[in-house]
Amino acid sequence: MSLKKIAEMTGVSVSTVSRVLNNASSTCASKEVRDKIFAAAREIHYLPNENARMLKNASRQTALNRHVSIVLARIRSLNDDPFFYELFRSLELALFENQTAVDHVVYAEESPVSDGRKHTVPAVISKSQGVIILGRCSEKLLAQILDLNKNVVGIWRNSMNFNVDEVVCDGQKAAELAMQHLISLGHTKIAYIGDCSYESRYVGYCNSLIRHTLPINYEWIRATDQTDPSAAAAAFYELLEHTQDFSAVFCANDVTAIEVLKIIKKNKRKIKRKISVISIDNIEESGNVSPFLTTINIPRKEMAHMAAALLLDRIAKKHTETVRIEFPCRIINRDSCYPK
Repeated sequence: MSLKKIAEMTGVSVSTVSRVLNNASSTCASKEVRDKIFAAAREIHYLPNENARMLKNASRQTALNRHVSIVLARIRSLNDDPFFYELFRSLELALFENQTAVDHVVYAEESPVSDGRKHTVPAVISKSQGVIILGRCSEKLLAQILDLNKNVVGIWRNSMNFNVDEVVCDGQKAAELAMQHLISLGHTKIAYIGDCSYESRYVGYCNSLIRHTLPINYEWIRATDQTDPSAAAAAFYELLEHTQDFSAVFCANDVTAIEVLKIIKKNKRKIKRKISVISIDNIEESGNVSPFLTTINIPRKEMAHMAAALLLDRIAKKHTETVRIEFPCRIINRDSCYPK
């Protein structure tokens, strides 16, 4: 199947299809167009032209005709979280480049049971040669996935110490780097908005305050849904209403921080002071808001590349021991943080 076929299916030019399938950046096309192109590519099991031509060599056909599934462990849809959306796009490109098609994209459906909540994974992933899990995964959920498919790689922020290959970028270290930046600017009263339940970024926030002998003021902490901008807005408005003396806000992710920046800009006359804002992820939108968001970069493209390489290596039975690859994070210093 060719780029021309995908162009016909999506109603865009062949050149647009080519740019999207060779570059995960949002500058190639709108999100809607990119979604259509990738969906069409999955539907026809598209492989890059050079590699498709190689299929004519029968001795290499088996090696090139690989199919994997992707499990969304923390979100119900890629549209729920820009970080996972961009990570997925990088992953799909990495798989395309390695002559591998994405068969199924499924989420770990959550259903109530008598002793809490239960996750179930569609059995269709058993038909794939391997599985990549995006997002933190419980031990019970992983056991279900392994029952269906033994070739598994996880991409998450922190090592889960499971007996599967994993690619990580430590969320606690990212949080500590963000806090160190704020503290170096003279901030001592730092608010936190994000998940507080067994969350590494919250642990990093608290550890940084303790390490610098700063008090943990629970009036400055707001637990919220990190994928819901309206929840982030409510949390920040609550902070402004009840605690006026903080000078900086550490947000657990960019979605939250971008909403906070919008509120600050909208209410600048009422707030009457500069509030520094920093977060984690470095999604594409973080460089398009005003002011540009200072954030901690999670190297999605590199993590996706290594996850694809690990999975294909395991499918080929070239390694059997568990492999763990950790990427460092780094600060993207933009305009949203100010000296105290």
